[in-house]
Amino acid sequence: MASLLKTELAPRDYQLAIAETAKNKNTLVVLPTGLGKTLVAMLVMDAFLSKGGRCVFLAPTKPLAEQHHKTFKTNFALGEEEVALLTGAIPAKKRAAVWKTAKIVSATPQTMENDLKGRRVELSAYSLVIFDEAHRTVGKYAYTYVARKCAEAGTRTMALTASPGSRRDKIEEIMKTLGIDAAEIRSEQDDDVKEYVQPLETKWIEVELPPEFRRICNELGDMISERTKYFTKLGLLPSHTKHLGKRKLLELRPRLVRATGGWKYMALSRYAELFNLVHAQELIETQGAGTFVEFFKKMGARETKSKAVVRILGNETIRRAITIASASQIDHPKIGKLLEVVEQRKGKTFIVFVQYRVQIKRVVEELNRLEGIRAIRFVGKREGVSAQEQKETIEKFRAGEFNVLVASSIGEEGLDIPSVDCVIFYEPVPSEIRMIQRRGRTARAKAGEVIFLITKDTRDEAYYWVAKHREKQMKHIIGSMSGGKQKKEGRKGREPEEKTEKHGPAQEHGRGQRKITDFFS
Repeated sequence: MASLLKTELAPRDYQLAIAETAKNKNTLVVLPTGLGKTLVAMLVMDAFLSKGGRCVFLAPTKPLAEQHHKTFKTNFALGEEEVALLTGAIPAKKRAAVWKTAKIVSATPQTMENDLKGRRVELSAYSLVIFDEAHRTVGKYAYTYVARKCAEAGTRTMALTASPGSRRDKIEEIMKTLGIDAAEIRSEQDDDVKEYVQPLETKWIEVELPPEFRRICNELGDMISERTKYFTKLGLLPSHTKHLGKRKLLELRPRLVRATGGWKYMALSRYAELFNLVHAQELIETQGAGTFVEFFKKMGARETKSKAVVRILGNETIRRAITIASASQIDHPKIGKLLEVVEQRKGKTFIVFVQYRVQIKRVVEELNRLEGIRAIRFVGKREGVSAQEQKETIEKFRAGEFNVLVASSIGEEGLDIPSVDCVIFYEPVPSEIRMIQRRGRTARAKAGEVIFLITKDTRDEAYYWVAKHREKQMKHIIGSMSGGKQKKEGRKGREPEEKTEKHGPAQEHGRGQRKITDFFS
């Protein structure tokens, strides 16, 4: 059977090479954002469709599944009913009928898992299942169940991601779960890719924490250190806690829940108190007085308060900190620096990534005070925004009704947000995956810029370096799995140029990443 892909598509050589591997083996594809993972997937889908096969493309969210459904309808010469979209919004009985007739199904993994359990889909009828954003294939996420069923049915799998993670055990778990036999990995410096990579300038902009905020931060630090000693004595936390991270605390909680000693419930209460204090310190360091005070207002407004919350709200140091923050007439200096950065780049488009809902609202308000700037927030279901509203926001941004998108983490992964001139991190994130995804929103069709706003000597610095280290570690791990030869260091590539105002970080760009084509013998 002839190809079903429309002829105007023009795959690049590296896309054809990756697809060739994926046609014959269960393949993990690691490709930087904006370099065409979806087209690679379509090339492989076409190979199976041309032989009479049927394909499933799984995407983590409904908007993503809708986006891919639209792409497949546009680019494959198939009938209206042959390219289907299946999400939880469609009744189960109707989904069962669609599974029997469609040649391409774009679906959410939760929907496919439910339909497999409900026996509404016969997986053996499908010859290929593609897992988009495959780094999610861990734990109890729906991808793991679907992958297991694919193995049982003998269905070919293909996994797509821009960033599989920095932990070898996690990468190996993903590959094992998906039954991966081969991997195709490219970095921006690979010879067959670098000509398509747009220049990307990275800038570090430092601000000083105001004295009032620093005082609050230091007093909270003393409280955190005192409460950490309890867990240090139990051997559950290290003694060094200058920038005690939430990740380490989140890893601690399951251990406390599983504990059987008589100290368990006291430990859980002290854990809750410690976690809230760490969060409060992060807010005053990286967000400012308003977000800090709002956090405690919400805590005080709870109808039922735990013992941990009662202890925090009754603490004299906390009361004093709230009073100081409430009376403060000083903004966090990031606000002013953000406005300055955007003002200097008028005529360009931006995505500003902001971690907290209260701060997103504030940032939008302040940006809209600037002449010629039209900012809009882009948040998720947790903030009460429906998938349809998200789509409308993106369309308005694409149409030029707004030139600044102020986004929560919903803006990171996969959605068809137009490429922008500049991505701004209002605060760094301690995740290599999230940093890579955010950065990938610029420098697609043209040169781009990434700016990190960093409050000196705070978690901002710590989180920035954590993400940088993990990204470097990720590249080293996936390179070391190839079993091939290391490419020569120092070759010319298109590493982002990293600049800083004031001191900033030293350049730390790894060279010579290895390409993996088949690492299992």
